[in-house]
Amino acid sequence: MKVFTTGQVARICKVAPRTVSKWFDSGRLKGYRIPGSQDRRIPREYLIKFLKEHGMPLGDLENETVAKVLVVAQDQVLIENLRRELPPERQFKVEVAASGFDAGIQAESFHPDCIIVDFSIGRTESLQICQNLRRNNEFSDIILIALLPDDGSANNFDRSSINETFRKPFDASLLAERLKTLVSVRKELV
Repeated sequence: MKVFTTGQVARICKVAPRTVSKWFDSGRLKGYRIPGSQDRRIPREYLIKFLKEHGMPLGDLENETVAKVLVVAQDQVLIENLRRELPPERQFKVEVAASGFDAGIQAESFHPDCIIVDFSIGRTESLQICQNLRRNNEFSDIILIALLPDDGSANNFDRSSINETFRKPFDASLLAERLKTLVSVRKELV
């Protein structure tokens, strides 16, 4: 469990340390005092809760608390279903790419934790996306999820570069839960 001093919280919130002390002393910001000292400590989850309740930006904590998901697909119904099941209020930030080229650009700028590749964009292109990401050391530990069409066209291929597969049609809420589980292993999602 990560804890912060009032000075660290002040830097995150861009306020004076005395302001953080007032929040703490009034009970609005939960935490504890170090025994035998006046020093205050604020656990990470209480700080995040406080920031969200007061509509304050998470700043540097956002990367720790939000699962970034890149969806490579052209199917608008699929994209909307995934956006509905992976909303920001459930700690997800979703971006969309329509092609392998777009996926590469998005991966470089967005730095996703997970990439969901819809094989309906083309089996060859989808496999190329997965293999290229695995070859790049910067993206070698990204979670790759393949959405396979139910026409049998994606049965025989090397799945070693893919973490999970879902066969279409699938329940988007099950994918969201599995994704949260996979990302939670790497990040502390609140």
